[in-house]
Amino acid sequence: MSTGTVLLATRELGARAGAVSEQLRRIGKEAEAQGLQVRWAGDARDAQAVLRTEAGLAGAMVAWDLEAQAGTGGAAGGGAEVLQAIGKRFKDLPVFLLMPQHSQDSEGEFEQLPLWVAEVVTGYVWPLEDTPVFIAGRVTAAARAYQDGVLPPFFKALRRFDDAHQYSWHTPAHAGGVAFLKSAAGRAFFDYYGERLFRTDLSISVGELGSLFEHSGPIGEAERNAARVFGADRTYFVLHGDSTADRMVGHFSVMRDEIALVDRNCHKSVLHGLVISGARPVYLVPTRNGYGLAGPLPPARTDADAVQARIADHPLVAEALSPHAQYAVLTNSTYDGLCYDTLQVARTLAPSTPRLHFDEAWFAYARFHPLYEGRYGMAVGPDTFDDPMRPTVFATQSTHKLLAALSQTAMVHIKPSPRAPVQHERFNEAFMMHGTTSPLYPAIASLDVATAMMDGPQGTSLIDEAITEAVRFRKAVVRTARRIEAAGDRPGWFFGVWQPDTVTDPATGERVDFVDAPPALLAADPRCWELEPGAAWHGFEGLTEGYCMLDPVKVTLTCPGVTATGHRGEWGIPARVLTAYLATRGIVVEKTDSYSTLILFSMGITKGKWGTLMDALMDFKALYDSAAPLERVLPALVEAHPHRYTGLTLKRLCQDMHEHLTEAELIDALDTAFRDLPEPVAPPQHCYQRLIRGGTERLTLAEAAGRISAAMVTVTPPGIPVLMPGEAVGTPDGPLLRYLGALEAFDRAFPGFHSETHGVTMDPTTGDYLIECVLPEPEDIRP
Repeated sequence: MSTGTVLLATRELGARAGAVSEQLRRIGKEAEAQGLQVRWAGDARDAQAVLRTEAGLAGAMVAWDLEAQAGTGGAAGGGAEVLQAIGKRFKDLPVFLLMPQHSQDSEGEFEQLPLWVAEVVTGYVWPLEDTPVFIAGRVTAAARAYQDGVLPPFFKALRRFDDAHQYSWHTPAHAGGVAFLKSAAGRAFFDYYGERLFRTDLSISVGELGSLFEHSGPIGEAERNAARVFGADRTYFVLHGDSTADRMVGHFSVMRDEIALVDRNCHKSVLHGLVISGARPVYLVPTRNGYGLAGPLPPARTDADAVQARIADHPLVAEALSPHAQYAVLTNSTYDGLCYDTLQVARTLAPSTPRLHFDEAWFAYARFHPLYEGRYGMAVGPDTFDDPMRPTVFATQSTHKLLAALSQTAMVHIKPSPRAPVQHERFNEAFMMHGTTSPLYPAIASLDVATAMMDGPQGTSLIDEAITEAVRFRKAVVRTARRIEAAGDRPGWFFGVWQPDTVTDPATGERVDFVDAPPALLAADPRCWELEPGAAWHGFEGLTEGYCMLDPVKVTLTCPGVTATGHRGEWGIPARVLTAYLATRGIVVEKTDSYSTLILFSMGITKGKWGTLMDALMDFKALYDSAAPLERVLPALVEAHPHRYTGLTLKRLCQDMHEHLTEAELIDALDTAFRDLPEPVAPPQHCYQRLIRGGTERLTLAEAAGRISAAMVTVTPPGIPVLMPGEAVGTPDGPLLRYLGALEAFDRAFPGFHSETHGVTMDPTTGDYLIECVLPEPEDIRP
């Protein structure tokens, strides 16, 4: 790293010309001459602003007598405030303490400093005691060493290799990007991404960078570093996303005709792992609420007796190798931000399975903030669960989703137990089977860097900022709703936020409105986010104290029309209409259900970003209240479907859609389809074999009644499978076909708002849904 930034915080910045202020300016100029950029700060407030905005800070010089921030009390003094802020945000940043020059009693000055100061500073500087060149040289040397040390192992090795400027005699054939320079399209591609990307797109032939399959060299070192940072015994870097990680773990953990306990609220990649392995899944059914959101698995459904009964009642267990499950997989946190007490889950499921897999695709940051203590998979280990029955725990994480890594990057974390040991050589066979011998090295480097970003206090600081901004946004929505209602000059409705209505103030023990609770309390105390048993705001049944918590960074906006307990209003605003409008404003949300929309507050969120969203919500309300024509609100929709939407207002469209959803009882149909599971008839792998050998056919919903599914059907929203391979489609008025029929009717009634349904194709002529079913009497198919 050839350049860097240092903070120089001193009250002498604004002082009149004097020996000390002049010397400090010379020190700053010398530091700049030696390649550093200097950010000056005249008081603690300015210094902390630099700390927040200069993530690439390489060092700091801080005056102990710096002026404190106004309004903070300043009891510790400005210098102490800045040192403490550095300790919370940076790991091992070199800090030099600028000492006062008014006294020659250096011994007395040291004695006046708190003992902790010596633990956080690199050295002390009396500006007039040494030359500016020498002092700047000390700071520069420390900054250079810090910059070199801050790079994680693989990224450091990759940079070193790139800096050597060696010729490429191996794949990929673009040879460091040179091949792209030989055509117009290639040159445009090269110029767009820049040479460095292509110079670091290398082959596994570069031995000095290590091997992803052998986990050697800098790659192996990076994985071992990630295991330390994420709290695992072993960590594997995975390309092709958490989907590959899920398949990898499932393929390793259970084999043909063994039983797997599967959270029905699972990603389809979990099922793919079971299809590959040939396991027999027994599904555990989570709760649901009035919004149609999937909740957690209640404790009563995961205890030993309930699981044993569930297995005993399963039609496919008779031919299993054993009546005992070898593997269980749960989603943590859910798409909507519900996370378990993982230690309680592990203790409850331990009698039923030796291997427990938490699919934490959306939860890779949990270990790095105290709010989530005990809520993630790697929190379960011999230190927290010292018992021979402790299961081996896997956690698969889509690192790129909510940490800073490139798309498709993921990790598998493992904490093995003696009960179900995980030998590296054996797990690595599954790893290699699902991996690639042509990994993208910049993607591996991004996993390495994402790990480094979370290492130490900076990780906590980054997650704390995301939580804080989410809390501020949540409060802003509620306060805006209150102001609208109090003003009385417009219709009194506004959007809501799915969250507790009140929280307990630990200082007084009293319940206070969520919006009136101190932000610091909401950002630090997990009890503020726990789903209290029977609370109306969440609408889930069967929960116990502390079992489940709502993740504050996953913000679900709620629309008028329905409540968490299922009450339906006479009017409503379906969330699909809101989402369509937000897209016209350049705001793309993560997920949309019937009356709720999910917003993710990742590390990249800013006040300006969520302020734009608040403005869009207010504008939508104004357009709705004024019955604005759709040609003005959603012009592209009207242009694409003029016969359906020309002449409609925004309010009329919302009401038509609300009445349709109410009459079709779509949320009820969804709830029933997930609660009353289809009958399992054949293992998933059996149906897949028929699929690839032509033993299946595509049928309309009416034709599919009474047949057996050959492929998974997953509706987005909510993104959870409603039909698995090998399950009976059921009767025409059964839960599944009733739900799919309601979706089909909705798509026909409201073109442009169709559901994304994996496993379902649509007849372009009739608009009929088509699903893959096993032929009634297929011939015996041998793979």
